[in-house]
Amino acid sequence: MIRNVRCHFGERADDRRRSPDQMLKTLVLAAGGLFLAGQALAAEDFLAGIPRNQVLIAENPEGTVTDPSNFNVWVPKPNGTSTGLQQLCMDTLWYIDPDQGLNGQVWDNSLASEKPHYNSDFSEMTVKLRTGVKWSDGVDFTADDVVYTVQTLAADPGGFNDGARMAANVESVSAPDKSTVVFKLKKPNSRFHAAFTVRWSATWIMPKHVFGKVDKPSKFAFNPPVCLGSYTLKSFDPNGTWFIWQKRADWQNTTLARFGEPGPNYVAYIDPGPPDKRVILQQNHQLDIVHDTSPEGAFALIKSSPTSHGWFAGFPYAHPDPTLPMVVLNDQLPKFQNPDVRWALALLIDIKAVDMASYRGAATISAIPVPPTGTHPQYYFDPMEQWLKDFTIDTGKRTIHPYDPNMGQEIADMLRPSMGDAIPKDPKAIATAFGRGWWKQDPQAAAELLEKAGLKKVNGKWMLPDGTPFTITISTEGDNRPVMTRAGSLIAQQWTQAGIDSKIDALPTAMWSNMFNGQNEASMAWTVETWGGHPDLSFFLDSWHSQFLSEPGKFQPPRNWERWKDPELDKIIEQIRAVDFDDPKGVELGKEFIKLFVKNMPTIPLMSYNVFTVMDSTYWTGYPSAEKDPYTDPVPNWANTKYMMVKLKPTGAAPAK
Repeated sequence: MIRNVRCHFGERADDRRRSPDQMLKTLVLAAGGLFLAGQALAAEDFLAGIPRNQVLIAENPEGTVTDPSNFNVWVPKPNGTSTGLQQLCMDTLWYIDPDQGLNGQVWDNSLASEKPHYNSDFSEMTVKLRTGVKWSDGVDFTADDVVYTVQTLAADPGGFNDGARMAANVESVSAPDKSTVVFKLKKPNSRFHAAFTVRWSATWIMPKHVFGKVDKPSKFAFNPPVCLGSYTLKSFDPNGTWFIWQKRADWQNTTLARFGEPGPNYVAYIDPGPPDKRVILQQNHQLDIVHDTSPEGAFALIKSSPTSHGWFAGFPYAHPDPTLPMVVLNDQLPKFQNPDVRWALALLIDIKAVDMASYRGAATISAIPVPPTGTHPQYYFDPMEQWLKDFTIDTGKRTIHPYDPNMGQEIADMLRPSMGDAIPKDPKAIATAFGRGWWKQDPQAAAELLEKAGLKKVNGKWMLPDGTPFTITISTEGDNRPVMTRAGSLIAQQWTQAGIDSKIDALPTAMWSNMFNGQNEASMAWTVETWGGHPDLSFFLDSWHSQFLSEPGKFQPPRNWERWKDPELDKIIEQIRAVDFDDPKGVELGKEFIKLFVKNMPTIPLMSYNVFTVMDSTYWTGYPSAEKDPYTDPVPNWANTKYMMVKLKPTGAAPAK
């Protein structure tokens, strides 16, 4: 899952108390040590024989890989995927970019030559494959590789990540010829192709001629990996701190060649250490892409280094992932089962204060259960804006309009005195960077809703209908994800001030597993992940069907971790299942889902997951950017970043001596 490899911000406690200017002063004071810090990687000699201006150096957010010699990407393991393995070596049938895609094409037929073809009832999927693609050892890629991959995964569902999905969905898979694959499904599924479609990752295709020779494929280390991508493994640190990939001499025999020759001759993925070291390394031009750092670190780096820049040219700099951090409520608990209670909790939140406390204002807020990124503003946010303005709630005593369409503008205005011209003034730019509206903080309306739900306030404290105190524990990942912990801490404070005793419980390793098993009350997490570049919501929404809902306290499969159940929700999901992936009706059904969600508020959306990726243009130009060319996600652990390689060009800068 993405949470296993998405970079944690990794700040120390004292980092969170420092302003950007204070951090910048720290870096200036450390100038005497910059040379030594910048030479740390050189001292390891990991780039021996490779000119600095021929290699792109990117951060591996997994840090030091625990089993660096295992390149079997199909098996469960703690890390070792974002080493360049999935970005440069692997390939699969299709990609959907989270942003605008190369040449403005979000969908890319990669190993497949066309989009998937389904029969009339979506019980059969036919795939036509590209010809002329070769594995890095010179063997032709064919339909036999796809058939072997599916059959091998399905035969060992406990040994492979995607084994259970293949076993549950595929009745049979065959290759009528070398460029055709036919899947017969156990039940109709108009979204089965999603298994082979990259959002962040996907089911990668195995080389049959390699894995077919081993007795136990799930135990095979696949070292060195045989690649379909445009790069092959050159070397790696046996201690797991760096991996170097080299451009294939026959890169023309890969799917990426349709877009041109990859620019970097070499790409290195490294563990650069803690946030402060990442900043110093990039200042010294020893780290071309910082995957993620603290907001303060990004602000300081961009301010101090003329060649460093983020996704946005100005504030908030960060790239908004198609993921939506939320206050995930466990709706199977009696205290959260009444929508009036859930709405009351939402109306007690001051989103502007949460934004400032968590992201220092560099967040993109969202009032609806869709990330405000990719193509979603076009398909959902703009069309739904008037509906949100007109939306009303009956508090039991009056009718209110809870939506404030100016919240993003107000956040920008709050930041402008200190950030100056870094804050955009154009309303569209503000909506893109900071979001549109959110729910008004309204303690009076919240109190009326709680009373409507049968709660009573006694001596300043809210009591549940059974007479027990209304308390809430919000689980967080603590210092592993401090931005979300900050948000949770402030929300708990706001609820407590309103008379609902609340606290956070920092669980760096157990928060997600507790949520999966229904052992949480509320969590700072997400249950919404979308394609980003494609408006279809089934990536997360299909899993919210009640057929997948577990009993209280039992393991809940992804992604309905709020454990919400509603007959209308099931009806919408079932209608989406029955239409084609690109059918405009799917978007209309997505809007109906948003309306149902807003009315019920099963969990409380907050903001996009903004990643502070910082890129250095000393040696390379052509990085994606929000304003000039948003062709792909710059966050370097996403598999989609393979497309960045054909856009990156050397600047001609000579290596520093």
